[in-house]
Amino acid sequence: MRKHVVAILVLEHVVPFDLGTATQIFRAARDAGEQRLYDVRVCGPGPVRSTSGFTVVPDHGLEELATADTIVVPGVDGGSTVTDGTLRPDVRAALLDAAERGARIVSICTGASVLAAAGLLDGRPAATHWAWADCIPALYPQVKWNLDVLFVDDGSILTSAGVGAGIDLCLHIVRSDHGAEVANRAARRCVVPPFREGGQAQYIERPVPHSAGSGTEPTRAWTLDRLAEPVSLEDMAAHARMSVRTFTRRFREETGMSPRQWLLRQRVTHAQLLLESTDLGVDTVARRSGLGSATALRQHLQATIGVAPSAYRKTFRQPLQSVS
Repeated sequence: MRKHVVAILVLEHVVPFDLGTATQIFRAARDAGEQRLYDVRVCGPGPVRSTSGFTVVPDHGLEELATADTIVVPGVDGGSTVTDGTLRPDVRAALLDAAERGARIVSICTGASVLAAAGLLDGRPAATHWAWADCIPALYPQVKWNLDVLFVDDGSILTSAGVGAGIDLCLHIVRSDHGAEVANRAARRCVVPPFREGGQAQYIERPVPHSAGSGTEPTRAWTLDRLAEPVSLEDMAAHARMSVRTFTRRFREETGMSPRQWLLRQRVTHAQLLLESTDLGVDTVARRSGLGSATALRQHLQATIGVAPSAYRKTFRQPLQSVS
């Protein structure tokens, strides 16, 4: 069976971190038998200079874009698409042909400028790194730029903010293709957080606690062990030994969201995992994830990923391994 082909397109001034993010995450996605789920190929028009002082020589040419299922464009800081809005005609043609035949096209950071220069983002919402807010939107005013989020999933075209947000988007794609369990294993293999909501703010006041075990991190771990219980905001604040007001402020500074938003996200994610990995009834899944009822589970799953529990399970349920 042919694997899903992911073509990573490297262009002049490619950002090495973004290139490494895409190759690492998709190669880390494996099934229960440790078989890779994606065929990852690095391609481009030829050797290109990176932004870190070395040359990248891709193994494949632009012809890979003609058959790839997913195309990922890493950042191109300093490239022509962020300086004067121009793009090589052969790259433009290859991207347009891929989009026309239905390939999924993804960008990380300033890679969105490549998609914009090709005309693929006209009239569509898109994300890129907030630091380019004065440059890229001015070059491409026809795009509906959202520079406050980690990534934008607009169906066949997905764009992310810079650096770490590319990890979030790649894991989101793995999760959409193969479910939370596969995405979580890939995240563990790469030693990165398994999930951040795409609508989360790009930058937060204090992304890492001042020291290990400080801030709200211990309370988040404590809460994750009690998802089936009716944990309230007051309970969380009491565990952290803070007032509700102080706890809420510190929590938002450290995670970019309110405690209630975060807790709901963890419960929905746990419900997804239970739907994938067990045969528990929907009512039981709802109780064990702390959502209370099957009705609440259906509402939250529909709002989060747009499908009902039964449809989600049918798509992502992993078959039980036979024991000989």
